[in-house]
Amino acid sequence: MKVTVKLFAFFRAGRFKVEEREYPEPTAVSEVIEGLGINLDEIGITMINSRHCQFETLLKEGDNLAIFPVIGGG
Repeated sequence: MKVTVKLFAFFRAGRFKVEEREYPEPTAVSEVIEGLGINLDEIGITMINSRHCQFETLLKEGDNLAIFPVIGGG
């Protein structure tokens, strides 16, 4: 299945901003993140089609997955 993956902030460094990728069905959000070499502890928000989702959410054909890091500050 084809899924569009969008990375934000420092997750883009050495990776990409937006990319259409091919995954087998079923694939969970966590599998995509781990496949990109991103530690799940670094994740702040994940969204599928502009709606919040969980790591265990299964992706479907044509989904748009957005991955945002934890935002730190003072």
